[in-house]
Parts: sequence; structure tokens; C-alpha cells
Amino acid sequence: MGIEILFLLLPVAVFSGWWIGRKSTAKSKSTSAFQIPSDYLKGLNFLLNEQPDKAIEIFIQLLEVNTDTVETHLALGSLFRRRGEVDRAIRIHQNLIARPTLNQEQRAQALYDLGQDYMRAGLFDRAETLFTELIDSVPHTESALRQLIDIYQQEKDWAKAIETARRFEFKTNTKLGDLIAHYYCEQAENFLKQGETTKALKMLKKAESEDSSCPRISMLEGDINKQLGDFKAAIKAYRRLESQDPDYLPEIIKPLQECYDALGQSEQMYQYLLKVIERNDSITIMLKMAEIIKQQNGELASADFITDHLRIKPSVRGMDKLIELNLEQSTESVKDKLLVLKEVTTQLLKNKSKYSCHVCGFSGFTLHWQCPSCKKWGTIKPIQGVEGD
Repeated sequence: MGIEILFLLLPVAVFSGWWIGRKSTAKSKSTSAFQIPSDYLKGLNFLLNEQPDKAIEIFIQLLEVNTDTVETHLALGSLFRRRGEVDRAIRIHQNLIARPTLNQEQRAQALYDLGQDYMRAGLFDRAETLFTELIDSVPHTESALRQLIDIYQQEKDWAKAIETARRFEFKTNTKLGDLIAHYYCEQAENFLKQGETTKALKMLKKAESEDSSCPRISMLEGDINKQLGDFKAAIKAYRRLESQDPDYLPEIIKPLQECYDALGQSEQMYQYLLKVIERNDSITIMLKMAEIIKQQNGELASADFITDHLRIKPSVRGMDKLIELNLEQSTESVKDKLLVLKEVTTQLLKNKSKYSCHVCGFSGFTLHWQCPSCKKWGTIKPIQGVEGD
């Protein structure tokens, strides 16, 4: 539908531009004959013969750039970009910028649109140059800085992303501490991959100064200290997560237990989970407690514990574990029936996403700190509810 509208409007826009130009240059020639340019008729002929590419080229050439047609050029360029015809959009906007008749506002808009064209084409270096030029152009300051932040995110240039985010804060009086904290965490992870744990911890301190409520900081700090063998510091970091965002607790249950076990404090882990489950009814926490109960008091006690919890909060994962426990102590006739149920729960869990974005609904099997779909930060969490954690 969009292309049909384009074909209808483009000749009208071109003809309007030609007519305005004709009137402005020939006011005194009121008796002159009304003549339509031959190229305009040629373009219409291409259009009628279903040769849109040739038609559009002719119409663009006919559309003289002046104060009356700038908006038409800008609209056409944006339309081409939205349709994925980035080369045409770039050509239109470059043609506009080359015109000396543009006023400052029109030139700034053309530069911004050309920057968006380059972004769409993946030409980030060219886009960066244009958006940097527009930072001091008041109507485009905020949007230009946002585009630059987006470029540095895609290039994973976290130092420049931090610098630009701070500039955005200064120019717009808007706080971006939560965003900057994630950039520092990205730097920390990079240092961690290189084995530079001291630098990684330093980045986390900077992140904490930006957003002390960011759960990612505690998770990373716990992982680093656990790797260094400082299990007490790791436990402290992991346990801080509950006050920041308890939705992420399922992510730290396993490493937290490993830290307690390394210190010979398994009972302290169980006591901690008892307190946590009173405040947060996570299935992951419940299953970890069931595992400890099994080790201490046997399968029957563990199964009873899960059954009581499932009455309050149904869960496919909980049901799967309960079936598994009952299989171990069932007669052959009952075992066959339970195996059928186990196959069903196993299949359900196999196809179930573990994480979802609460902004756009993106779901997957991996925890991303930046949503791959909507590009928001810190919006993906473990799925809660009947089938979740």
C-alpha cells in the first residue's frame, strides 16, 4: 500500500514544485502558454508502464531544491529510508545539504536525516561525524546524543558511551545513572575475561556509585570474589541481591551454595534459604531447599515439602521434581504411569523460555542485560509464575 501512495504523491509533489518555480520566475508572463515539462510526462509514462525505479529517478531530478520544496525532499528521503532504500535516501539528503540556499534549520534537519540514513546502512563512522556536529544545534541536541550513544553501544565502545551519556546528562539535565552503571559492568566483564580482576572490581565500584540498586553489580562482584577464593565477600555480594531485585535470586542460588559449601557452612545456606523463601516464593529457591531436605531427611520429606509448596504456587518445574522423587520409591505399576507424566513435564520444560523482557516481551534461554529486541537495559528477568522460577 505504501509504494502505491508514493507513486501517487511523488508526481504531485514534483509538479507542485515545478509549478511554484514557474510562477515565481514568470509572474509577468501571464499570457504564456501552460506547458508541462517533457521529463515529467516521461516519468509518468515510466510509472504507468510499471517501471518505478526509472520514474522515481526522473521525478527526483525534476524536483528543484528551493525553500518551497525542502520539506518534500526531506519527506521523500525519510520514506525511502523506512522502505529500506537507503541509497536513495542518502542521495536525496546529500543533494539537499549541497544546496547553498538552505537556511540553518533546514540544513540541520537534512544532516540529522542523513545521519539516520548512515545508521540504517551501518556506516557508523559517517553517522558519528554528523551527529557530533549536531550536538550544539539546539533542536537536535538530545536526539543527536541519543544516536551517538546508540552507535557506541553497537560498537561496544563503552568508554565513549559513558562519556556521551554524561554529556547527555549535562545538556538535558536528565539522569542516566542506571544506564552508565551497565556500561561500567560491561567494562568489568571485559577485564574479567582478560583475567584483570582488580580492574574489573574497580569498574564495579564506579558502577555502584552510579546506581547502587543495580543487581548486575552484586552478581558480578560475587562471581569475581568467588573466583578469587574470597567466599565470604562473594556471599555478602550475592546476598545483597535480594534487597536490589529479588527476581534475580534464582541466578545466584547455585554459586551461593558453592561458596557456603567451600566454607563448610551448608547449614547456614539452608537457614538463609528458609528466611528468603518466606519473602520470595521462587521455585528455584524451593527446589534448592528440597534438595537439602532430601540430603538431610530423605526423599519422602523432600517430596512432602514440594507438595506443600505446589499447593500454594503451582509450577511445572516443581511438578517435574515431585514426579522424579516419587519415581524413586514407586512400585512398577505406578512407575509406568509416572514415567508418562515425567515425559510430559520434561518436554514442557525443554521448550519453555527461561527469561523474558517486561518491556517488549522478548523471550529466550539466556539472560541478556540489554534486550536484543527493544535494546533496553536491565529489562530481561527470569520468568516467574506457573512455569517459571
